[in-house]
Amino acid sequence: MDAKLKELATLIKGRDAKVIFFVGAGISTNCGIPDFRSPKTGLYSNLQKLNLPFPEAVFDINYFKKNPKAFYTLAEEMYPGKYLPSKFHYFIRLCQEKNILKRCYTQNIDALERVAGVHEDFIVEAHGSFAKVHCIKCGTEMDSVTWKKLMKKGIPRCQKCGSYVKPDIVFFGESLPAKFFELWEKDRKDDFTVAIVAGTSLEVYPFAVLPAEISSRTTRVLMNREICADFEDCPRKSDLVMLADCDHTITKLVDLLGWHDDLEKLIQEGKKLIESPGTFALEDTTIKNEEKNVTKAEKTSKALAKKVAEAEKVVSSQKTDNSVDDLIKGIEKIEIKGKDAKK
Repeated sequence: MDAKLKELATLIKGRDAKVIFFVGAGISTNCGIPDFRSPKTGLYSNLQKLNLPFPEAVFDINYFKKNPKAFYTLAEEMYPGKYLPSKFHYFIRLCQEKNILKRCYTQNIDALERVAGVHEDFIVEAHGSFAKVHCIKCGTEMDSVTWKKLMKKGIPRCQKCGSYVKPDIVFFGESLPAKFFELWEKDRKDDFTVAIVAGTSLEVYPFAVLPAEISSRTTRVLMNREICADFEDCPRKSDLVMLADCDHTITKLVDLLGWHDDLEKLIQEGKKLIESPGTFALEDTTIKNEEKNVTKAEKTSKALAKKVAEAEKVVSSQKTDNSVDDLIKGIEKIEIKGKDAKK
């Protein structure tokens, strides 16, 4: 991998370099946010204990309209403000500071690219984010402060029509943001120096096809634990595949680039800013030390599993069959509050 890293460093430090990113949940697991499919920390595996009709139902708009509790169990744990950006997030920011960042397409809804200081002009949140909240029926927007307060009391409802509200996260059955299609139509025609694909299995479409549509004149780089998608099925001679933890790979890369001090400075400045009262809605959360973040994903997943177990007990005590409807009724009796999932 060292030879590939040296080649990548040479490309990035070249004249008029332009870098584009395609990232997924794997760049956030070191922050403590569990991904969806990992055996120990995968959220789908724990949420399946709610007898969901299928694992992805937690992000299915039709299921949400009937039973929003599963999503809000997840939302309480993933709401922005509980987690610090990873080294990888700050590397994206560093590329911005070095004037080589072209765009960052992210599948993540955690908004950690924004928290790290990447300007929204560079970010395309393909699957939406928690940044805005709207009523699913009348479309009325609810400010995030009100939404967060209501979420602590139960399932938030529209103050105008009484229907459920949800953040502007793209659910199955909903269209991706117009920004995604508009910018990709432009970016796909461009020639980049490097296209870095990191922390994603590239299984969700249309995001999955983006690296395949990148110009053949662009060097594609995969920073993942496993090879996937076009890198495996239709590899290019110029592809650079680096199978390892994303932060581990970035640490080595910044050393080769001579950017170690620059990256550390951004990380420390970011921590101070995030810990400031009122910044990124973190005033009511406790910031964990970075060395503890690696185990937070498993703790978060266990907290969700605990809530699920409590729901099952409620249903069992009422001696009802374990149908989806009965289980949902049991879950409705559990308060979703931060104190139930302290790290």
